[in-house]
Amino acid sequence: MFPEHRPRRLRGTAAMRRLVSETTLRPRQLILPMFVAEGADSPRPISSMPGVVQHSRDSLRKAAVEAVRAGVGGLMIFGVPTTRDAVGSGATDENGILNVALRELRAELGDDTVLMADTCLDEFTDHGHCGVLDAEGRVDNDATLDRYAEMALAQAAAGAHLLGPSGMMDGQVGVIRRALDDADYSEVGILAYSAKYASAFYGPFREAVDSQLKGDRKTYQQDPGNAREALREIELDIAEGADAIMVKPALSYLDVISAAAEASPVPVAAYNISGEYAMVEAAVANGWLERQRTVLEVLTSIRRAGADMILTYWAAEAAAWLD
Repeated sequence: MFPEHRPRRLRGTAAMRRLVSETTLRPRQLILPMFVAEGADSPRPISSMPGVVQHSRDSLRKAAVEAVRAGVGGLMIFGVPTTRDAVGSGATDENGILNVALRELRAELGDDTVLMADTCLDEFTDHGHCGVLDAEGRVDNDATLDRYAEMALAQAAAGAHLLGPSGMMDGQVGVIRRALDDADYSEVGILAYSAKYASAFYGPFREAVDSQLKGDRKTYQQDPGNAREALREIELDIAEGADAIMVKPALSYLDVISAAAEASPVPVAAYNISGEYAMVEAAVANGWLERQRTVLEVLTSIRRAGADMILTYWAAEAAAWLD
């Protein structure tokens, strides 16, 4: 009965609010996605993602070292090649931009961070899809799995600690796990993009990787209206050997993150994607939002939903704010 019950007592000072805070957000829970462009001699700005760049190999190393010093938990690396073909040959070439960058980062950082690799073909194909196409122009699931196995081995040899299969092909985790184990890479883990939705919020990312995609990926990415399907995908990936699972995007799928966190026996990641980043940065640029408060509120909401780790383009900056 009022006035005996006064919840505001626990909000009166900053120290009190900190003491009773239910959700923690720490630098170690943040993963920084980074782009490295073949042939670049300096960072190239991405117009739809202010503050994010396509790195040169040198600037990638420098930015990676700075992010690790700031305390981020890991780095997810995406390659942007100069040439592409129907089967994404650059993804498995040991001298391809992504594999070269992984080797250089592993040599620079060793085990001081968790080095992650995007294990998908879309950046490397001339059609922009996440797999190889059949005679009718459809993504061939099983033929794609063979390419993923080859890509996984190339990335493991280059020094990645965690592989991130993001193509949403049926059976991708199991095929990659078997390929790694058979080649004596049993210590390399898999962060499975288990619930990746066919979202409108990927637009800026496609600029970031110079995507060649025409059309959409609705035949393999999930329908935004489906939540139970995400839990089925998660269950299958864990059964196939995933060491951690991911929900992507984050903000429009907080309910899916929450359900995943309740159901999953392995860590849950969420990807705070390019469109989510771009919306906040655009509002800040117009003076409509206070940047630091907004960014930390966004990241806290993803943690509160149940994500153990967050991929976010604000990772290094937020890590500095948090410490």
